[in-house]
Amino acid sequence: MPFRIYTKTGDTGETGLFGGSRVLKSHARVDAYGTVDELNAFIGLLHDSLDNEPVRELLHQIQHRLFSIGATLASDPAGEYAMPPDIRETDIQLLENAMDAMDEHLPELKNFILPAGFPTVSLCHVCRTVCRRAERLVVALHEHDPVEPAVLQYLNRLSDYFFILARYLGHLAGAGEVIWKTRET
Repeated sequence: MPFRIYTKTGDTGETGLFGGSRVLKSHARVDAYGTVDELNAFIGLLHDSLDNEPVRELLHQIQHRLFSIGATLASDPAGEYAMPPDIRETDIQLLENAMDAMDEHLPELKNFILPAGFPTVSLCHVCRTVCRRAERLVVALHEHDPVEPAVLQYLNRLSDYFFILARYLGHLAGAGEVIWKTRET
């Protein structure tokens, strides 16, 4: 019999974790890994919108790391199939190195900027904000169910990466940054 994507086991609002236990689809763990999955989908869209091969390659690596984080979060921590995250210090260092390299080409940031100005810039900011939401949800999960510190650190660094990437891609495109201005009274 072929593999079917629908199982009907979630029709009552529950889902299974790796390891066999079942939780409500509103559970903090499901919300966390679902948001990591959402982030991964937006990164795929960003990846497919670019022709900058070094950036595309790093985005591809990030997608693999996020899939690993999602699998870890989707695992029952008490189950026999609990998966440790495949996040290493070198993954975090890779993001930091990429940010430092891009930052060398950017003017000093002297104002708050709006998430706008060019399509890929705006998409980077979508990735950044979804990443921040994923981070908040993982922190909330961590309050009740410990999560590996490397996962929290990676998500925090990743949102910073998307901010710098937005500025960098805008710079490469010749798109000016959209400066936030207060209302004039």
